[in-house]
Amino acid sequence: MEKPKIAFLEIKGWEAEYVFSQLKDYNPVLSKDTINNIDAHFLQDIEILSIFIYSPLDEAVLRAFRKLKFIATRSTGFDHIDLEALQNRNIEVANVPAYGEHTVAEHTFALILALTHNIHRAYVRTVQGTFSFEGLQGIDLKGKTLGVLGAGHIGLYVIKFGRAFGMNVLVYDTKKHPFLPEIMGFEYVTLDELLANSDVITLHVPYSSQTHHLIGSHNINKIKRGAFLINTSRGGLVDTAALTKALDEGILAGAGLDVLEEESLIKEERQILYEDTPKEKLQTAIENHILLNRENVVITPHIAFYSKEAMQRILDVTVSNIKSYLEGRPKNLVKAA
Repeated sequence: MEKPKIAFLEIKGWEAEYVFSQLKDYNPVLSKDTINNIDAHFLQDIEILSIFIYSPLDEAVLRAFRKLKFIATRSTGFDHIDLEALQNRNIEVANVPAYGEHTVAEHTFALILALTHNIHRAYVRTVQGTFSFEGLQGIDLKGKTLGVLGAGHIGLYVIKFGRAFGMNVLVYDTKKHPFLPEIMGFEYVTLDELLANSDVITLHVPYSSQTHHLIGSHNINKIKRGAFLINTSRGGLVDTAALTKALDEGILAGAGLDVLEEESLIKEERQILYEDTPKEKLQTAIENHILLNRENVVITPHIAFYSKEAMQRILDVTVSNIKSYLEGRPKNLVKAA
């Protein structure tokens, strides 16, 4: 019986070597490129595909596949995949439900500390040979209020860390747990209450049509003046234009961003030259560049998840998802809402 053809995109180095060692019986094809940079001819006979978040799969892209049956995304989120289009073709999708809760929570606090203690500004200044204290006075986290949007796997670790720093914690979540507030020492509030009373606001909710621009022009003025906004979830949760305006007007004292709206346009800037790139996406890309040059904004290139341990867990679960599918017992499947 002919073995199915397996391909991994957006993978290189030790990760590629590890995947090959685990699936060598199938001789998987491994590429560092995204799906936008792969020859369509290459995709025709692929039956099992593993991608990361920079390879969007929509109906147009799927036309290149003739035999595709299973997709293993190496991420928890799957908003880069058109699940309805796949469902129409009976293509199954599996994700990695959990792999880096502690990892992302640690990065969240790295951004918080960079902003509240001006670590990024101080580093740049000392590299330039200047050791002046002026403009570098920070603030203590102890006694401040941390607002956590989304108390899922990652959010719970952020709450735990916040309490360890001596912070008061407010939580907004559509699903409320009856015992967690008392056990972990936080309070459930409405979104407006969280925005109005938090000194640091951090986002840990999945991206969907319901959470698109969860923070935007409709509510960013409700944020407590001088607060810090942290986003290590998905760029589309925050309206970039509203964020820029809030920073300009001093509503926000700063922002720590591991993700940006339309970040793919920065990662692969030649897309900006395409005639069919929508005007609003071009505007967001320009605003992102403006954010890059602000002293009160710390931006990291979507690496909150990117620790050695977390990457190993991602690969282990992805390989397991593929092997389970091949054995006729697929797991960690996701479906269209």
